[in-house]
Amino acid sequence: MNIEKKKAGYEYLLAYKIAVPVYDLTVEFCDVNISKFSRTRDQMTQAARSGMQNILEGNQQEGMKGYIKLSGVARGSLEELLKDYHAFARQNGLAIWPKEKVIREIREIGNIWEIIKATPTLPDSPNFPNLPKDPEKAVNLMITLINQANYLIDKLIISLKEKHMKEGGLTEELYRKRVEYRKNNHL
Repeated sequence: MNIEKKKAGYEYLLAYKIAVPVYDLTVEFCDVNISKFSRTRDQMTQAARSGMQNILEGNQQEGMKGYIKLSGVARGSLEELLKDYHAFARQNGLAIWPKEKVIREIREIGNIWEIIKATPTLPDSPNFPNLPKDPEKAVNLMITLINQANYLIDKLIISLKEKHMKEGGLTEELYRKRVEYRKNNHL
């Protein structure tokens, strides 16, 4: 009998699913392009990790306020990472391409999205394509993926705020339960 393990809620979110290759490919990018003694390398990999991990940590919060806050931290981390890629391009004389050229010339983006959309959650070991060898192509791939992740996290935050507005937060829920308990137990 094959029992399938239930996945956590965050694993179904596109914002999380795109943050995974951003992290994996940032590690690969740093291994190839940035000295292992560089502080920038550590900061880039930590920002990419934070962009992914804070989505899942937020999803595990009891209250909506914590989820919104940690989603914002994820967004801020990825924005920092985006600026690092822009700086790398500037410092190495690499062009940042317009969206149309990225779509036309970087097939890895389509491959990544095929994997993301193939199943409701990512496989345990998604077979994402490797980073392009050409540094300009690699930088533009990463800038595009981060922009996509940031867009999806922005949408997630808006959705969480709307849910909080409609349903309230943990404090309100606990208060309602306390009032109900007192009413039922004549306190």
